[in-house]
Amino acid sequence: MKTLACVREFPLAVRLLLVNQLGVNTGFYLLVPYLATHLSEDLGLSAAVVGVVLGLRNLSQQGLFLLGGSAADRLGARGVIIAGCALRTVGFALFALGDALPLLLAASILSGLAGALFNPAVRTYVAQEAGDRKAEAFALFNVFAATGALLGPLLGTLLLLVDFRAAAVTAAAVFAALTLAQLLVLPARQVPAPRTRLTGDWREAAGSRGFLPFSLAMIGMYGLENQLYLLLPHAALRACGWDGSIGLLFLAGTVAHLLFQLRITRRLKAAGSRARWIATGLAVMGLGFVPPMLVSGARAPHPAYLLPVLAGALLLHLGVMIAQPFVMELIPAFGREGLTGTFYGLFYAVSGIAAALGSAAVGWAMDTAGHTGPAWLPFACCLALGLVSAAAVARLHRRRALPAEPGAPVPPPHATRPRSETR
Repeated sequence: MKTLACVREFPLAVRLLLVNQLGVNTGFYLLVPYLATHLSEDLGLSAAVVGVVLGLRNLSQQGLFLLGGSAADRLGARGVIIAGCALRTVGFALFALGDALPLLLAASILSGLAGALFNPAVRTYVAQEAGDRKAEAFALFNVFAATGALLGPLLGTLLLLVDFRAAAVTAAAVFAALTLAQLLVLPARQVPAPRTRLTGDWREAAGSRGFLPFSLAMIGMYGLENQLYLLLPHAALRACGWDGSIGLLFLAGTVAHLLFQLRITRRLKAAGSRARWIATGLAVMGLGFVPPMLVSGARAPHPAYLLPVLAGALLLHLGVMIAQPFVMELIPAFGREGLTGTFYGLFYAVSGIAAALGSAAVGWAMDTAGHTGPAWLPFACCLALGLVSAAAVARLHRRRALPAEPGAPVPPPHATRPRSETR
């Protein structure tokens, strides 16, 4: 109830974008987790071709985040959000229309491009509308996103009882409804004419003191969060041998977000340095892989072994709840207001690519553990990743390479670099 009451305190635009994120995750997760199975088993494509189709979606999204963020700054976040949702409508609809490889490749590229457009644009709009309550707005954003990530697979499982096309059409319909809702309800913000070149904006963002190191340090947050869909489901199934254990991990995470996300953010917001809590959250995420590591070497599955895996997943969710709202709040503070989208786009491009490399390393560790290596190896890699990322953020904070806290006193001129040099 407190969460819903807090939602009503925000402007209409923020409330609509919260519902939008619920719909985005619902539509995405009711289709994409089952796409590889459809391509390989239903269509009979080789593993190499499946990898190309899925890889193009990731590449077109990660590689174009910067363009999406810059478009939000120069054209207005509203139009970019609408364009992104419309493109994803088309992309998901193409998956339902045919089995020809060119059609599948086009669907994959359009779906990825859509994410590159609306992900930074949505966060830009929320940051602009939320004012000094950015952390709380992004905490609510997490709640709605987690709820969608739970509803999507449940709905997808039901639709797959019909066939894959039913899931694809439903996913496209969800994004079509979101596009229409934004056209009708999302207010437009006036965007001043840009006075700098696009490449100049990119250089300014990349040159902002501490921004690129901070983005790289976030490899821990996104690399470990990806393990909710890779390592931890594998660990749960291996620990107890029950297919429903994977759904239980998602259900527990969603309930935790609903009950505790807003409370945690409000308490920590009033308790000191944002950077300290980001580092703490990253460390907690890494420590979440210790409980499942303790039962990773079990020779036979047992229902009791699910408990450590569940505890690890909850710790991972707790770390996300601690760190992520403050990360989203901190990013716009690295630069001027007119470059908010550019900073979000560059952040997602850098940290996303780094996190993909981290996930590849975890995948290698899983393969090694499955053949000749120790079973604890992938969990140890995740633990190390979380702790190293936490240490990197803490070091940036100690060196005062991160933006000042909201409301903090401004240091005298001799104690810091001139403002024009910090961008």
